[in-house]
Amino acid sequence: MTSPQEPESKPGVAAAEQGLVLLDGPDGIAVAMTPEAADATGRSLIAAAEEAAGQRGSEAHPS
Repeated sequence: MTSPQEPESKPGVAAAEQGLVLLDGPDGIAVAMTPEAADATGRSLIAAAEEAAGQRGSEAHPS
């Protein structure tokens, strides 16, 4: 189990069931979302992941 200070490195798993999107995360975290909320969340996660990856690269090579 990770401590609160460590970022999670295992991805969540999404599934569709009865018109909802279920996201199962680590340590028993579970979220049910409407398809619209899941779509917006997914887009936001991808944008944030791309930004964070870019920040990680810029930290390795400061300007």
